[in-house]
Amino acid sequence: MATVNSSIDIDAPISTVYNQWTQFESFPQFMSGVDSIVQKSDTLTDWTVSIAGVTREFEATIVEQHPDERIAWNSSVGEEHSGVVTFHRLAADTTRITLQLTWTPQGIVEKIGALLQVDDIQIDRDLKKFKHLVETNGFETGAWRGDVDRAPDSTGR
Repeated sequence: MATVNSSIDIDAPISTVYNQWTQFESFPQFMSGVDSIVQKSDTLTDWTVSIAGVTREFEATIVEQHPDERIAWNSSVGEEHSGVVTFHRLAADTTRITLQLTWTPQGIVEKIGALLQVDDIQIDRDLKKFKHLVETNGFETGAWRGDVDRAPDSTGR
């Protein structure tokens, strides 16, 4: 499994940053390698990504979502992929987002890329593009502020 952890501070209120992040279908605007995302329901998305010239598809389910706090997802069909993004209010007009992604690299090119931390570099670039998008717009292009509670684990929590 490969894991990327990255954070960035954005000069915008937490609700604006969170609301823009919930616009999954706009991810190709700032995430290189993401060809498209189709939001099929409040918690179900279909992703098409291109990695080192190889196109992959997977379905991801949002497993936890709390406005202005966090969004977590797991792949349910296709590529093994999961992640969580958290939102932290630093000041009235400053928000830190922290993104953690985990996936299983396929093939030698992806495995070498993960070892060389090429993915880390790309995620950092993508978060800078997201920051630019939010700060340049000054507003979100939409919002979904529903709650999705995490399912109890084997301990009942």
